[in-house]
Amino acid sequence: METLNRAEAEGMLAHWPFLCRKAQRPPETWGDPLAWTAWLVLGGRGAGKTRTGAEWVRGIVRGDPGFAEPPTGRIALVGETFAAVRDVMIEGPAGILAVYDRRGEARPAWLPALRRLQWPSGAVAHAFSSEDPDSLRGPQFEAAWCDELAKWRYPTETWDMLQFGLRLGPAPREIVTTTPRPIPLLKRLLDDRRVVVSRSRTADNAENLAPAFLDAIVGRYAGTRLGRQELDGELVEEREDALWSRDRIEAARTEAAPPLARVVVAVDPPASSGARADACGIVVAGVDAAGTGYVLADASLEAARPTEWAERAVAAYRR
Repeated sequence: METLNRAEAEGMLAHWPFLCRKAQRPPETWGDPLAWTAWLVLGGRGAGKTRTGAEWVRGIVRGDPGFAEPPTGRIALVGETFAAVRDVMIEGPAGILAVYDRRGEARPAWLPALRRLQWPSGAVAHAFSSEDPDSLRGPQFEAAWCDELAKWRYPTETWDMLQFGLRLGPAPREIVTTTPRPIPLLKRLLDDRRVVVSRSRTADNAENLAPAFLDAIVGRYAGTRLGRQELDGELVEEREDALWSRDRIEAARTEAAPPLARVVVAVDPPASSGARADACGIVVAGVDAAGTGYVLADASLEAARPTEWAERAVAAYRR
């Protein structure tokens, strides 16, 4: 670092691969067309998903190492609505135009009447809405950025039409940035071996978020079903064989348990040991004088050795 002049140091501090977290870096092996076809970026609110998508578009247009080789010339930008594409993906504070402003580069021209971005190099990105899947019939692309897929009006129809258009270049690729919801299309992508998945939580990007937001929103929803989905980026869904629905569990939450007459640590030990051992269930629960039960903690874990889950159980007892 001491050998760099000011311009070089400022350039490094604006270099996305140097700044970003591991979950925000593109998957490797871009040159291998069979390695992966889609990069699924799952994350909570404010976790940096939009910035990741915008930086990816900039990188593939430039042909930066690890992004695209050679540079990409035709891109599809697909969002929930045209307004979402414009206000979030293109003009938003973490959108495509913003990442160019941070570096002082010549940014692309946004032509709203034509619904497209035009780069000085000749690269073009067209905007599409999930409300009109048929608009993707005909155009062809080398890459695509799909934002908030779990909120799309017609997710499956829009996705399928986009796949038919990704037919240019040596290795057509797409990035999907979304807060997860249990929709069939998202489950299908998670099961696809050609899809690389990255995950981020809101807390991972805390240094770029307002402290008031973290105190009010994270403090209020952390640990709840909504918080797991919207803050931790988890795919939360119902199990058909569940004894209790998630709505019933959420409705039964309380800020704190009253004085309890008895507290127990229940242990369901795994039947095997080693790297492939089953999870050990450890749950702390109690009952008050009126006979109402309270679940206080879930300390379950996957442990390679019996001593690991035994120590966790004893620690829960002491706590």
